[in-house]
Amino acid sequence: MASYSLDAIRAAAEARYGSTDIELDGDTVRLLNPLRLRKEKRTELTQLQDHMSGEDADQEELLSQAIRLVAEHPKAADKLLTAINGDLAVLAEIFDRYGKGTQAGEASASAA
Repeated sequence: MASYSLDAIRAAAEARYGSTDIELDGDTVRLLNPLRLRKEKRTELTQLQDHMSGEDADQEELLSQAIRLVAEHPKAADKLLTAINGDLAVLAEIFDRYGKGTQAGEASASAA
């Protein structure tokens, strides 16, 4: 029978379901993998994603809300959103990279 330490399991989870990190003015803004969020935040993120496909959706507002949900700290989200300054192309690129970084984790979670 195999035996694992909780620290080893945590390290494996971090490697597999780690954050998307964005360097900004010498700081790192961590966007947490959805599996690392509390259930309420995961539900809210799913609802935001559903709204994004609507024809009259305000993409800038929805993506900004999503950053606030997945950022490790509210102040980090504020700093990142201030630096982005409403640039929808930059917001979209961030979420493209975030999505690519979280696909493996979400697929594994839904298979469980």
